[in-house]
Amino acid sequence: MKTLIADKFESEGIQQLEAAGCVIAQDVDLQDESLALALSSNGVELLIVRSTVVTGDMIKGASSLKLIIRAGSGYNNIDTAAAKSCGVAVANCPGMNAIAVAELAMGLILALDRRIVDNVVDIRKGVWNKKEYSKAPGLFGRTLGVVGMGKIGHLLAERAHAFGMKIVYSDVVPNTKAETELGAKRVDFDDVLKQGDYVSLHVPLLDSTRGMMNADRFKMMKPTAKLINCSRGEVVSSEDLVKAIENGDIAGAGLDVYENEPGPSDKSFADAVAKCDRIYGTHHIGASTDQAQMAVADEVVRIVKQYKANGEVLHCVNP
Repeated sequence: MKTLIADKFESEGIQQLEAAGCVIAQDVDLQDESLALALSSNGVELLIVRSTVVTGDMIKGASSLKLIIRAGSGYNNIDTAAAKSCGVAVANCPGMNAIAVAELAMGLILALDRRIVDNVVDIRKGVWNKKEYSKAPGLFGRTLGVVGMGKIGHLLAERAHAFGMKIVYSDVVPNTKAETELGAKRVDFDDVLKQGDYVSLHVPLLDSTRGMMNADRFKMMKPTAKLINCSRGEVVSSEDLVKAIENGDIAGAGLDVYENEPGPSDKSFADAVAKCDRIYGTHHIGASTDQAQMAVADEVVRIVKQYKANGEVLHCVNP
């Protein structure tokens, strides 16, 4: 099976794919026109991507393409509707990076509580300010509000519970395990915003979630509360977030994803959130641990083996 990998991928995973009969070509610099050309001219049957954008025109021009695998959970970088119309299946790897994302979300909570980033910046400048940085609210007894108590939300709640935090959550489906084991309380979305000292978003990007965190929603939160977003950048209005912090509606935020995120080849980031000193940001690295990437690679291999064996597409997102 002629396979193109257009992003970074674990070398062990490549070896497993080759052992399964895939003929591999990997080029992490392919995007836009160069990716379209590679798909249309090389007889590619299987495309594996992480963050690389796969447009409808690319898919329509790839006459041999049968399967696209997103090596991760979210798949909004792939035109799934166009793929379906062309008879191309799209699969993802849900939950394989959940622990890594939950770890980062908890790390952002800890960093915001103790202002770790500011501590480090001052230390590197040669500034000693113990009096200022001795001020911290602490996490024990505080309330974490989880918006979306799926796998990642649950894993974060477990970690927060270990720090003695109370858990409230909103989800269309009750999470009885979280309620029983963690004492989590299911409330509606507005009440999560009102009660949370930290509000962490773990939702997919849908029409109903796009821009869900806007000026009106920030006004519902405590003025001491902080927002965490390791899900999808577009669920938060960057402009409204910065204004909410400047106006004192909320106290700060920890972000790993951004509404106006740089592309794979961009080396600068000029968004307003980057200039707000009460926003701690990371470089969309939630899934980027060695453990997570190996788990994703193993799942990609499992999908390919199943497809080659009987044509079944595991985790198909455009049936």
